[in-house]
Order: sequence, then structure tokens, then C-alpha cells
Amino acid sequence: MRRIDALGIVLGVFIAGGLVYIIFQQFGVDSQSAGIWTQALLVIGLIGWLLTYLFRAVNNQMTYHKQRQGYEDAYLTKRLEELTPEELERLQAEIEQEQQSQVN
Repeated sequence: MRRIDALGIVLGVFIAGGLVYIIFQQFGVDSQSAGIWTQALLVIGLIGWLLTYLFRAVNNQMTYHKQRQGYEDAYLTKRLEELTPEELERLQAEIEQEQQSQVN
């Protein structure tokens, strides 16, 4: 995320909080209660975002992890394509041997 994106998100949350405060006042809620409810909604939103962040971090769904996995897959695919047929057969034989030793 770029710095300008983070600043835009902060500004958006700030404006959204102000709008929610104004909406509460338009519905007849006094200033103090409107402020409390606005803060409560912003805190609930923050906790919700934090929970989604933790969920993505625990399940390895973060952008860095996805990029790294894509790079590793592309690298291994390229290396596999560069193998000669003899090397490929030898690699397959080694894999089959490992599978047989794991079964026994």
C-alpha cells in the first residue's frame, strides 16, 4: 500500500465519522450521545478490520505470501521446463522411490 492510499483511507474514515455524527444529530440524538455512538461505530469497524487482518495473517492470505507463492511456482515451473527428458525421468524415479519408502 502506498502512503497516499493510507492517507486516503484515514481521510475517508475521518469524513465517514463526521457524516455519521451529523446523521445521528439529524435523527434527534443529542451531541454527546451522537459522539459516543459515532465513536462506538468507528471502534466496532476498527475491531472488524483487525479481525479480518488477523484471519488473513493466520491463513497465509496476505499479499506478500501470495506474491511469494506465485514467484516460487513460476520459478519451479521454469526449472521443470528446462530439464532434459533424461533428467525428468530420473527425477520421476526418485519421487516414486521416496513415495514407496514412505508407504513402507
